[in-house]
Amino acid sequence: MPLVWDVPVHDSTRVRDARVAAERAAAATGLDADRTAAVSLVATELATNLVKHARGGQLLVELVPAPFPADTPTPVLLVQIAAIDHGPGIGDVPAALSDGFSTARSLGAGLGTCRRVADDFTLHSAPGRGTVALARIGTAAARGAGPAVTHELRAGGVNVPFGGAETSGDAWAWVRSGERATLMLADGLGHGPQAARASTAAVEALHGCAHLTPAECLRQLDTALRGTRGAAVAVAQVDSGAGLLRFAGIGNIGARLREGDTWRHLLSRPGIVGVHRPGTLREERLPWAADRTLVLHSDGLPSRWTPPAGTELLSADPAVVAAVTLRDAGSAARPVRDDTAVAVLAPTPRDRG
Repeated sequence: MPLVWDVPVHDSTRVRDARVAAERAAAATGLDADRTAAVSLVATELATNLVKHARGGQLLVELVPAPFPADTPTPVLLVQIAAIDHGPGIGDVPAALSDGFSTARSLGAGLGTCRRVADDFTLHSAPGRGTVALARIGTAAARGAGPAVTHELRAGGVNVPFGGAETSGDAWAWVRSGERATLMLADGLGHGPQAARASTAAVEALHGCAHLTPAECLRQLDTALRGTRGAAVAVAQVDSGAGLLRFAGIGNIGARLREGDTWRHLLSRPGIVGVHRPGTLREERLPWAADRTLVLHSDGLPSRWTPPAGTELLSADPAVVAAVTLRDAGSAARPVRDDTAVAVLAPTPRDRG
């Protein structure tokens, strides 16, 4: 099931909670003592920074797929730690990431050390809007699953369980078969363990249909989810060689595609995968190019959210794009009533191989 620890950090007493959550995630992933210590260090430093510099924020700890998909039947999971805030932002990001830079009364480790001990570390900050710091840490096998060859695509996401639960009814995953990369987001009906069971069944089934088109994949998922309460599911597949995006969805998964400076809505069919699948499945086919970005999200996100903008953000790690989307769509005036997941698929920048 999708394991997520959502830790609100508004005072120093919650720093320990962030560290404990990170260590529990490390245990669930099977990290050794050294990598567990790295996870603990990163979580503690990021939580401390939320208190000291952002007047509080949110620390999400979860198990996620690697940003570059392995062409294997067994998924590779890493511990992802995302610190999200609405604070004043960081004026000098390069200085904050340099070794020797530390925060007052913190561990003295600094963000530079977090970047060094993590397998991936990204910091995005906008003055007056807030900061997202994101780290991923995995086993030696997970680190070996990175881009040994150049990958044209990368993906990432964030997942927030409803009501502080440790399992989310939403789940995202992606797989690769040759030049085809397939991203899926599933929202189990309702929330809680039974919703998580449905979305987990979708993730497990996805790894058996990486070679199929999105419409064919949804038919397989419908069979796999029978006996569960069902889920809304969207499947997007990019064929890098053909420069083609295929999309098909059932239920209320939102999808937006960035094409240059504009965003297009991709539409799903009504229904519930595993319970009531439409007789025919409409599959959209669109050009895919270096200026494209695809965002999938569950209905925990407001329907009228503003897409992310700016070259710097849109070229950032897709999980950071997802976290900023989640943060900027949130409002204290709008109570959250369901799990919320955002997954992003984007081209790999040419200087990143």
